[in-house]
Amino acid sequence: MTGLPLWDLFGRVLRPKPAKRPVTQRAMPAPRRATKPITKPPVKPASGMSARYEEVRRLMLARYVVRVRKWRSSTSGVAWQLTYQDGSVSRLIESPKPTGPVSVAVFLHEIGHHAIGFGRFRPRCLEEYHAWAFAFWQMREHELNITDRVRQRCADALLYAVAKARRRGLKQVPGELAQYLIAVDAQGVGAGDALLIASAKRADAEARTAGSDGDACGGVEVG
Repeated sequence: MTGLPLWDLFGRVLRPKPAKRPVTQRAMPAPRRATKPITKPPVKPASGMSARYEEVRRLMLARYVVRVRKWRSSTSGVAWQLTYQDGSVSRLIESPKPTGPVSVAVFLHEIGHHAIGFGRFRPRCLEEYHAWAFAFWQMREHELNITDRVRQRCADALLYAVAKARRRGLKQVPGELAQYLIAVDAQGVGAGDALLIASAKRADAEARTAGSDGDACGGVEVG
């Protein structure tokens, strides 16, 4: 036996052992809830008049191989074509997107410039008349509403075209256009529908007889 003092021996026996550190458990994160994939609501197909406007838009652009450069927010428009060195032609328009009677009339008017052919009718105010005649004809063919606002828009545009032509030296208004303006002045804008549609059908028949495809010189821009 070692020669330790008695109090040292008791000190070894009675000395408290260091307390064990409590084992702590880390809280496990709550399981994530399965999230449903975000799905966009399906695009509803156009119906009613909207579907009819959309159908006419697609048909006219495809039939006359026309490209829309820009949809305008106003009811103004412009049509032009470019002829390239290899002989290919690019037909373009700017117009309001067809969503109502006035916007579809302006759209068809700009298409009409390509349909009848640039430079086919002179002076320029007569070409404007035939482009509007084409618009009215197609609206009637596709059973679209020709409202008084459409009629007034057409009459205002043709009066402006005649006034512009006179400022440039026009001496006499072409017969078809003069007849339309006289009828509208005497009987109201509604009196011009039949004259416009008859002119469009006659121009179309003449173009078919002549074998014209509506192409003309390039680089021309008209409103």
